[in-house]
Amino acid sequence: MGRKDASATKLPVDQYRKQIGKQDYKKTKSALKATRLKAEAKRSAFGIRDVFLVIAAIVFFLLCIYAFFYLNLATEINLDVDVD
Repeated sequence: MGRKDASATKLPVDQYRKQIGKQDYKKTKSALKATRLKAEAKRSAFGIRDVFLVIAAIVFFLLCIYAFFYLNLATEINLDVDVD
């Protein structure tokens, strides 16, 4: 008999969740759809940070190529010089 009483009472967390769920039903479908689309757009959109990281990686790659060729050409020039 104690078990029936224990199952009848709901946890405050469950009551809170049920109350929040009822509030969502009060919103119109268009408002819910707009909120969902806004959240999806925010998740899928590139941020300024992502764009900056891509540009920085490209610049770093180009600088590495430049440094490679600069060092190769600089060592070839020094080898061609004849000291009499």
